[in-house]
Amino acid sequence: MKTAPSIPELRHSVRLWRGQSLSVAFVPTMGNLHAGHLHLVEEAKRLADRVVVSIFVNPSQFGPGEDFAAYPRTPAADSAQLAAVGTDLLFLPPVAEIYPTDPARMTFVEVPGLSDDLCGQFRPGHFRGVATVVLKLLNQVRPDVALFGEKDYQQLAVIRRMVADLDVPVRIQGVPTVREENGLALSSRNGYLSAEEKARAASIYAQLRAAAAELRGGARDYTRIERERAEALRNQGFVPDYFAIRRQGDLARPGPEETRWVVLTAAWLGKARLIDNLQVEL
Repeated sequence: MKTAPSIPELRHSVRLWRGQSLSVAFVPTMGNLHAGHLHLVEEAKRLADRVVVSIFVNPSQFGPGEDFAAYPRTPAADSAQLAAVGTDLLFLPPVAEIYPTDPARMTFVEVPGLSDDLCGQFRPGHFRGVATVVLKLLNQVRPDVALFGEKDYQQLAVIRRMVADLDVPVRIQGVPTVREENGLALSSRNGYLSAEEKARAASIYAQLRAAAAELRGGARDYTRIERERAEALRNQGFVPDYFAIRRQGDLARPGPEETRWVVLTAAWLGKARLIDNLQVEL
């Protein structure tokens, strides 16, 4: 595995692959890797001849009071894991390489509507930072396909809309969430949980499944389901930001005739803000 700390070095490697008519897959991450990230790399290897993984903790998607400075950074361990699963190139840029100019004067990417609801309501500006850095990374790597975990369903929807609206020549591939045996979605922020909290965090998946069962059973009082599932999380010691039932794809509020939903939640448990979702179809 090669490691490129700069955009010119990254582009040089990709250009050599292109000269050999090799396809390129890209997996953007913020590091502190777990089995979910490695599953993305394995899927990327299945879809393309060469795989680029980036590790970049993006300051523009963290709001005031959020955990940018404290976000866990483990580049040596991450590099070893990526090499072990057959990554071809690790792009490991410093902040100045991605944002060389004053952030107050730089261009940002906005995806209206999708960015303002759910997590966007509680993290203003978050998806502007996500959309901007993902577009920059896609322009730097220029992959054939880029892979994102479906655990961040709203993020995936934002990126798909941005790529479609701006005619970015890349296929965006969602990859199903990797879970622990108790159903807890793998996340770097699980590291903030105590052993007791981690066991209790499985309640999130249980409430998503309960809501999904009601939908499959014919229940269409979305507001009641959302309210009762959020209250169940509170009774387990969570502080929910939201528990929502939306239409798949565009995250619009579903009507009574809908047959494809996604149930989403974000909830605090101790110091960790945990997000998860479950897609439901009839």
